[in-house]
This record gives sequence, C-alpha cells and structure tokens, in this order.
Amino acid sequence: MASPRLETYCCPNRDAATQLVMNFQPEVFCGVCIGSASISLLLTILQLLPKKGQSPRKMPKASSSSTILLLISICDILGGLGMIFRSSVWLGFPGFIANISVVNGTDVWPSTFCVGSAMWIQLLYSAGFWWLFCYAVDSYLVVRRSAGLSTIVLYHMMTWGLAVLLCVEGIALLYYPSLSSCENGLEHAIPHYITTYAPLLLVLVANPILFRRTVSAVASLLKGRQGIYTENERRLGTEIQMRFFKIMLVFVICWSSNIINETLLFYLEMQPDINEMPLKNIRSAALITWIIMGVLNPMQGFLFTLAFYGWTGWRVDLKWRKREIPWESMSSSTVGENAYPSPVNYQSNIHDSKKISTTDSQQTDEAISMLSEGNTSSDERLTRSSPIYQGW
Repeated sequence: MASPRLETYCCPNRDAATQLVMNFQPEVFCGVCIGSASISLLLTILQLLPKKGQSPRKMPKASSSSTILLLISICDILGGLGMIFRSSVWLGFPGFIANISVVNGTDVWPSTFCVGSAMWIQLLYSAGFWWLFCYAVDSYLVVRRSAGLSTIVLYHMMTWGLAVLLCVEGIALLYYPSLSSCENGLEHAIPHYITTYAPLLLVLVANPILFRRTVSAVASLLKGRQGIYTENERRLGTEIQMRFFKIMLVFVICWSSNIINETLLFYLEMQPDINEMPLKNIRSAALITWIIMGVLNPMQGFLFTLAFYGWTGWRVDLKWRKREIPWESMSSSTVGENAYPSPVNYQSNIHDSKKISTTDSQQTDEAISMLSEGNTSSDERLTRSSPIYQGW
C-alpha cells in the first residue's frame, strides 16, 4: 500500500506511531499486500487485453481521455509491482530488513532499498492521482471543445513534473540532514505528509466539482444537438454521470482508509506515551485501518478498469491483428471520413447551413463518445441518434 509511513520507517529514529504499525504482524501485512496486489495486477492486465468477439471499429483519431485512462492503469500496475517487490523482500530477507533499524550502520543497501522502494510506490500512485485529476479536467474541456490530443503533452508535463517535484521535496525534508540521522519531531515530518496527500485530497475535492460541471455541460450539449432531449440522450447523460460516480466511488473506497489511518497516527504522535490504556481503542483502530490499506490500495487498479470499461470478459485474443485496443474508444458514434460516407458526396443540393449543422453534430458526437468510450450500449444509442446515422 501507499503511505508516507513507508518512508518514515527508513529513519532509524522513527516515531513511535510509525513503529507501532510497521511492527504489527509484518509477515501477515506483507502477505496481504502481495496477495491483493497480485490479484489486482492480473485482473487489470486481463481487463486491458484484447478480447475475442470484439468487432474493431476505426476511429479517425485517438482521444486524450482514452490515453489518460490507459496511463492511470499503467501507474496502478507499476505501483502494484512495487508493492509486490517490497513486500517480497520484507518476507524473504528479514535479516536484511533488520539492518534498516541500525543507527550509524555501515551497510547502506537496506536503507537504500527502503527509501527506493517507498519512493517508487509513492511516485507512481501520486502520478496516478494527478492523471485522475487531468482526466476530470480533460472531460470538461472536451465537452467545451477546448481540448484535444495535443493537450496530452501538457498533462504529461504537469503530472510527472508535479509528482516528481513533490516526492523529491518531501523526501529531502524528511531525511534532512541525512538518512542515518533524520531529525525527529512532527514539524520535520509534516511537509512530507503534505506532499504525499496533496494530490489525493485534490482529487477528492476538485474531481466531483469538475465531473458535475461536465455532466451539466453534456446535458446542454445533447439538448442543443437536435433541439430536443430524447430518451436516448437522457440515458446517455445518465450513463456518463454514473461512470463519473463509479470512478469517485472506487477512489473513495480505496483511499479513505489512508486518511483515517493517518489521522489516528497523527493523533497518537501528539501524545506523550502512545501505550497508555486510554489510547487502546485508537491504537486498535489504527492497526485495523493499516491492514485495510494493504487490501484496498492495490485493488484500485482493477476496480478502476471496471469503472472505466466495465467487465471485458475472460476470452483473451492473443492473435495480433490491426484492430483497436480495448483502452481506446469502442465508440461507433464518432463520424469521420473513414467511418461513414459524407452526405456532401451524395447530396449535391445540401445547403451550407446543413453542412455547418452536420459538422457541429459530428463534434458533439466526438465529445460525447470520448466520455462514454468503453460503454457499448451508450455508443450504439449515440450512433442511432446521430443525424448522419438517420440520413439527414
């Protein structure tokens, strides 16, 4: 799982609250992390692999939203691999891990492994948080017709730049002046905790607002497409809203335990003695949420693919062919030159105003299909309601 306590544990003079959770049944905890991360990793890859029976549909261009969804899954996969590697070393080499606690020890490899593996996990999950925020921003901009594939470069710069900057800054402040002699005290560790949880809290606060504004813009877009708001448009708007709701639901389920756990440990750190009897329930709650984190954090990857694409099935098609991969839009609603014949080629008497209306409808369909990609039923309804599908 991803927690700033992983980096804090690398300090020989770690605080008592970190010592409490990291020394609580480490074999069981590492086994839980390996099991949860392995299951999530396998199911996530299964979800992304091409499936038999899927009829490939050609899109005129890839959308930045589909690319972002893929990058979120990649971050989850790499973060899960980091958890499996760290937990496996923790279980397989207890003597090697014990050297982390040696003050002024000569062997630097245990501390290097501790810091490196913790930074890898934090960096990948932090990048995933930033990508999720970018997805909310991109969804809104797509509906407002202000985004495209070119903006993915800006998202890369923002996501990886901020993730690396916050991770390095937090680690530098935590391990000052050196790893073997970390300064003790809350004021020393708080900047590290802030840099860790800032992107998580940003997603919790900003994404629901952006998703709600996107849903409202989608409703207006569907109403203005043909001047009416049919049952198909209403269902499509509802499905997009449900998709956003599922994304936030998965995020809250997987990471709310981290916030609760950190709050409890922070409270324990402020106490003169965390082993006092009145604090027994707080300690128990902190340990329970610690184990829950080991289960839910790695499962985010698989649960997100369910929210993004639904269950894609077991029938994997490993034969290479020129076809659309599952993480790109499976929408048939995007109307392009290679997808449908242009009405201009067959109707020479069409008015310029209808050409403009058709272009606007195509742009609207593209924007909606980017938000509903992966949902076959909504794609089909959008295609049937398209003016070009209807013949115009």
